[in-house]
Amino acid sequence: MAWHANGSAWDKGNRVKCEQHGLSVSAIENLFTRPLAILPDPAHSQSERRFRAIGRTEKGRGVFIVFTLRRKGDEVLIRPISARYMDKKEIEAYEEENPDL
Repeated sequence: MAWHANGSAWDKGNRVKCEQHGLSVSAIENLFTRPLAILPDPAHSQSERRFRAIGRTEKGRGVFIVFTLRRKGDEVLIRPISARYMDKKEIEAYEEENPDL
């Protein structure tokens, strides 16, 4: 891995893919310190187990993240694969399904 800090693993590919949707590395990492709805993503877990997460930024914007977990020595790192802001319809469905988050 080219970069890791705060329990996250980044490389050029996933950094660019996430940032192209307007989310900074720090905003994505911060999401993992806040309440998240995390679900397995078996349809995209052929070579490694992937997860989908839905949460909110510090400013309250809804975000959808796809990530996997990677081991580096004794550490387990979160490797974001994709992250994007959610649209209004997705946010409404998320809020209805997760009223406590």
